[in-house]
Amino acid sequence: MCADTHGSRDLADDQVALVVEVLRMLADPTRVRLLWALTDEEMSVNDLAERIGKSASSVSQHLAKLRMSRMVTTRREGTSIYYRLENAHIRRLVIETVHNAEHAGPGVPAHHRGDTVREIG
Repeated sequence: MCADTHGSRDLADDQVALVVEVLRMLADPTRVRLLWALTDEEMSVNDLAERIGKSASSVSQHLAKLRMSRMVTTRREGTSIYYRLENAHIRRLVIETVHNAEHAGPGVPAHHRGDTVREIG
């Protein structure tokens, strides 16, 4: 687990560029849905395509971008490739971003009602 040492430390230009790239990946509805689906389990392209209602080729293109930006990683089992989130930081980022967005809506956010329980550990 990484320590929380952000304090008043300045960010290097290359670090800022990486942050911008991660946020750019989150600026697409399909990629947000893919990342959200992967917060609980690893999945194949076909399973992800079915889950989010997109074609497998479209999902593959988005996953390639997410993989290039180090947000997802793969595991091969026979002829199948399974995708999962790269690390706990990405998982927390996705979950916290979704939970933050839920606060913009009316009423009690789903994560406070227990409708979308996801542990952030």
